[in-house]
Amino acid sequence: MSERDAPDNLGLIGSPQTVSTHVAETKLSAWLQPHRVVLALLGLALVAYAVTALRWDWIPQYQTLLVQGLWRTIWVLALTVALGFTLAVPLGLAQAAGPWWLATPARVFCTVIRGTPLLLQLWLLYYGLGSLFPQYPWIRQSELWPYLRQAWPYAIVALTFSFAAYEGEVMRGAFAGTPRGQLEAARAFGMRRWTAFRRIWLPQAIHRALPTLAGETVLQLKATPLVATITVVDLYAAAARVQRETYVIYEPLLLVAAVYAIIAGLLVLVFRRWERRIPTRVG
Repeated sequence: MSERDAPDNLGLIGSPQTVSTHVAETKLSAWLQPHRVVLALLGLALVAYAVTALRWDWIPQYQTLLVQGLWRTIWVLALTVALGFTLAVPLGLAQAAGPWWLATPARVFCTVIRGTPLLLQLWLLYYGLGSLFPQYPWIRQSELWPYLRQAWPYAIVALTFSFAAYEGEVMRGAFAGTPRGQLEAARAFGMRRWTAFRRIWLPQAIHRALPTLAGETVLQLKATPLVATITVVDLYAAAARVQRETYVIYEPLLLVAAVYAIIAGLLVLVFRRWERRIPTRVG
């Protein structure tokens, strides 16, 4: 090939159309690997068997209950993750850079919550603390009593504390892993502490913690069925009711498992998209 033809070839290789085509072919070849094709065929075979051989005639009767349980599962997950992460940021910051009178309580909180089962914490709040409130007339006569007599506030508190404790440790490592030179440079330019925290320290800590945050969110999703033990009717509780009333054992569980798997997959996709976008914003 002559030198006169080289620029044209290089321009062809570097063109956006060629690059996009090459990326698409690479993704397609990755999906067409033998083990993935075999797994996809097995999955389709299992779905076909479940649709044709199992009993699903109970769904129209209980679809409203299942939809309500799914909605309750989603909002419990969203609310506890949002509140838990909001609490995890000061917990991690207190342990990474706070004074001892803030770091010690934060460390104790994370250690106790992470060291005890979530089911035990849930029962202690609902059957323990919840049973003490009716003994005080001023609580029964307050505006909070219509909420405190229900089960879902205790579920929210227990799941929020659990998520905050685990993510508090993650954020502690993320805050501690941020290069100190960047914070020192911000102070040298006269940036205030809150501004440096909001624009430099917190975004980089979240970027570092985001992969772990995705995993913890999926684990939080799988912890939500525990709220059924304190009479909160979530998706799992709805499936259990179907089992009790119809004596259909496996089909409700398979449906619930499929729904949880879909939600977990969507969460993973959302977090991966955030991971790809945050570095450009931080940079």
